[in-house]
Amino acid sequence: MSDSDGVAAAGGLVAGDFRLAPSLARALSGAPVRVGTENPAKLDAVRLALGSFAESPDSILLVPVGVASGVPEQPVGWDEIARGARNRARAALASGDGVLGVGIEDGLVRLSGAAPDASMAVDAATSGRVTDRRSGPADPEDLRGVFNVGCAWVTDGVREGSGFSSAFAYPPDCLGPAFREATPIGDLFDALWRARRGGSVNASHPEAGAQGGALRAEAPPSGRQGGNIGLLTQGRLPRSAYGAQAIVCALVHFLHTDLYDWGPRQGTL
Repeated sequence: MSDSDGVAAAGGLVAGDFRLAPSLARALSGAPVRVGTENPAKLDAVRLALGSFAESPDSILLVPVGVASGVPEQPVGWDEIARGARNRARAALASGDGVLGVGIEDGLVRLSGAAPDASMAVDAATSGRVTDRRSGPADPEDLRGVFNVGCAWVTDGVREGSGFSSAFAYPPDCLGPAFREATPIGDLFDALWRARRGGSVNASHPEAGAQGGALRAEAPPSGRQGGNIGLLTQGRLPRSAYGAQAIVCALVHFLHTDLYDWGPRQGTL
């Protein structure tokens, strides 16, 4: 059976009107899925997304792979974010045996019209990167239209799909240095949170530590636990669930092969 024909049902799939790509059918039945990260929260996101379609979520087998994204450490703009996810997915799949490769990349985008003026502008010559055209510190008012989004890319070597998460805004004290100095936004947020909240994390945030309580200096950064969105929402939207949104959106290309029959390497940047 060809990939475009799909399969109407698979032993590992929950009930639904799907036309699965054979690669996804095998993944849901326990074949290895290679993921281009060793970040526990991102791995949990992949497990959560794939598990939501599997009869037995525990059957999902992930192989973490440390790979390069090929984009700046702090991606800015839709293109850089998507390229980072794509590069991770393809490199992960190429690194060994697996039926799917998955990549996840977060970054910052500016939505035109969301900021009060045009001093923060999208520069077409730099592939959509947001640029601060002033030499001084960025005015917080100029940063109101800047959001964090996550992109997921899924590939089996022939069929590919991508999707995005919902967007949220970081505090303006993080955004200025992220643009001016290309400092990773996660590092800036960790420092800001500790400075403003005394290093404490509300106990209602379930992934901040075994006991809730204090976030010790030696603890891993928030991006490797419940994530920055997990801290901001106090566990209502942990990093794993946030990342899973993008992965599920990417999987629609593999769930409905009769509807997404665009030929090999769909969505290639």
